[in-house]
Order: sequence, then C-alpha cells, then structure tokens
Amino acid sequence: MDLCQTLFGLAEASGTSGQEYITAGYALDLLSKFMPAHVDALGSVVGENDGEGCHYLLDAHLDSIGLVVTGIEENGFLRVDKCGGTDARVLPAHEVIVHGKEKVYGVITSIPPHLARDEGKKAAGFDEIMIDTGLDGDKAKEIIRVGDRATFVSYYGKMLNNTVRGAYFDDKAGMCAVLRCLEILKENNCNKKLSVLFSAQEETGGSGAAAAGFRCEADKSISVDVSFAKTSDTPKDITASLGKGTMIGFSPVLSYSMSCELKALAEKKNIPYQLEIMPDSTGTNADNLAVAAGGRKAALLSIPMKNMHTPVETVSLDDIEATARLMAEYIMNDGGLEA
Repeated sequence: MDLCQTLFGLAEASGTSGQEYITAGYALDLLSKFMPAHVDALGSVVGENDGEGCHYLLDAHLDSIGLVVTGIEENGFLRVDKCGGTDARVLPAHEVIVHGKEKVYGVITSIPPHLARDEGKKAAGFDEIMIDTGLDGDKAKEIIRVGDRATFVSYYGKMLNNTVRGAYFDDKAGMCAVLRCLEILKENNCNKKLSVLFSAQEETGGSGAAAAGFRCEADKSISVDVSFAKTSDTPKDITASLGKGTMIGFSPVLSYSMSCELKALAEKKNIPYQLEIMPDSTGTNADNLAVAAGGRKAALLSIPMKNMHTPVETVSLDDIEATARLMAEYIMNDGGLEA
C-alpha cells in the first residue's frame, strides 16, 4: 500500500459530519478488498469477517469538519456556521467548495488590513463570516440551499522527513492506518475475528461509533484518531513529537490492561511509540465504544498532528505506519502474548 497515495485519496474525498457519503463510497471500495463491508443507516462503513478467537474492532472516523450554510443574502453572499470543530480564526480569505445542487467554488470574505478598524483586526466570529461565490442572490438560491455544506479547498503535498500536509487528515490518517493494518494481517495470513468501523459523525458527538459499536459487540476495540503534535508554541506536556511514533492513550475510560499491553508490545517489537495521558475522557470514539453494549475493553492509538482542524494539517507517514504495525501485532499476538 502506498500510504501517501491512500491518505491523499481519502482526504480529497472528504465529507462533513452527516454528509459522509462521498468518503463512504471511496472507503467502502478500499475496505471491501479485505472483507465484506457495507454502509449502515447512519452512514458509517462497517466491515466484518468470520475469523476465530477474540473479536477485535478497529475504528477510525470517516467524517470531517466543515461549514454549513445558514442563510443566503440578497446579494448572493452565504452566511455559514461551523459543522464540527471548525476554527473561525483560520477561515478568512480561504477557498472553499459549497456542495449544493452542483459544486460552487467560493472564498471566505476578508477585510483588507488597510480598511480594517481596530475591531476589524480581531478574528471574525461565525456571525461575521460569509462566503462569496460570485453569484447574485437569485442564482445562488437556485443552486444552494440552507443546510448545504462547504469544505476547504486544499493543496496536498509532501514535506521533508516523510511528512505530508493538507486538509482533512483528521481522521483520514487514522483510516489509512487501519487499512495498512489490514494489509499487514493479510500478508501474515491472520485469521482472527475482526470488525472494522469507519464511523460517521464523530466530529459532532460520536453517534456513528455508538450505534455501530453496539451492533458489533466486539470483545476489544482499538480506536485510531489524531492528537496534538509539538510546535514551538504548544504545551510540551500534552503534545507528542511528529515522526516519533504512535501515541498510546491512557485514560480512565480506556482499558488500562490494553494500554499496558500495547506499550509492552511496542517495546518488544521495536515499534516507536509515545504516551498520551488523559485525566478524563479522550474526546474520541473510544469513549463511546468503551460503553457500547454493556461495556467493552477499549484502547486508543493517536497519530501526532500539527495544525489540527485547519487546511494544512501535517502528519508523518512514519507515525501512520507505526500505528498500523502496533495494531496488527496486537491482534496477531492476542494482546501481546505469544499465540
């Protein structure tokens, strides 16, 4: 598997929470190469095989952040609000695609610094942000409806040290790691009972994982998401280094035994890893999967990411590979014990 090509393909097919159908179709094709798969009622992609032993569930979320159209002005400008955790600070002057009856390209409005008053020099809130599509009001209303979504235009590319940048790597990097894990399991003729969930609506509360996790009734789950990588202006104690390995989560909601097993296995197999200590819930699908169907053992692996929830999210392909390898080894070795 070409990790870079797979990641860019998934990211370019991104859909916002509740409208993941574009991503779902692309992901369904990829997952179907490894196991029978379908799209469930909430829009999640679910795959299941008939292997033996402990039933493992691997999860990464399918949806992405974006914008939702809340109004169309008479002059054709679109009023918007966030869908998921979109950060208003990075929006002005950015290119977007409005997904109406047809794709409409637009730009987020921005006041030139020459014209900005003191209050205009502060980051605009969603009550001030609008999209300019170049259409007049009547034409805009023909193509675009309130409730339609808008996504970032991004330019994907490689950087130094096997890092890549672009929009919507959250959580396409996690999906890529799961697919690579499946490839490793296939190469090793692993026949463990396995479910895979590319879950919908994580960015808006995690309903996709809650529903599919209840239905799967796996013995153990491993969620893969992204987390914060170190930069010069981020706290050092809650961030990890890009390119230094997967982040093994420790949290009250997670299975302590699974987290310890993953750590021990990473050391045994020389897989680079870092620890992520969370004093409360994780803010990921692992929280929902841990309490699905009466409660299940759940673990979390995270891929370090710079510039999260922006059009220039940055990850290391090495960290994706380390995450995939650790998941595969855990499944093949039944939690770190030699099978």
